[in-house]
Amino acid sequence: QVQLVESGGGLVQAGGSLRLSCAASGGTFSSYAMGWFRQAPGKEREFVAAIIWSRGYTYYADSVKGRFTISRDNAKNTVSLQMNSLKPEDTAVYYCASTNLWVATWPHEYDYWGQGTQVTVSS
Repeated sequence: QVQLVESGGGLVQAGGSLRLSCAASGGTFSSYAMGWFRQAPGKEREFVAAIIWSRGYTYYADSVKGRFTISRDNAKNTVSLQMNSLKPEDTAVYYCASTNLWVATWPHEYDYWGQGTQVTVSS
């Protein structure tokens, strides 16, 4: 059974930074790319960033471009999201997910999901 486990969420002031991590495990885990999504209360889940395991190509939502950086460690099967210059509107539950598609920005394009980690940015 594939498992994705996020960590690193928390409370931070506006302008601060947080680093999220996602550890992937499972005997037959294999995917083309990993993505991060977020969901704020009362809003739909939205795409944040994605990365290809093999080549490290990345893709970002316009709202986080220049502030967030996605990276991966193939040896450890982990994906990270470095979040800088955080804003109150970044407050949400952040999820990592796996996909066999590229430029996949819709939740239905992802196969496996983590349980989510809360990020709260105070003003």
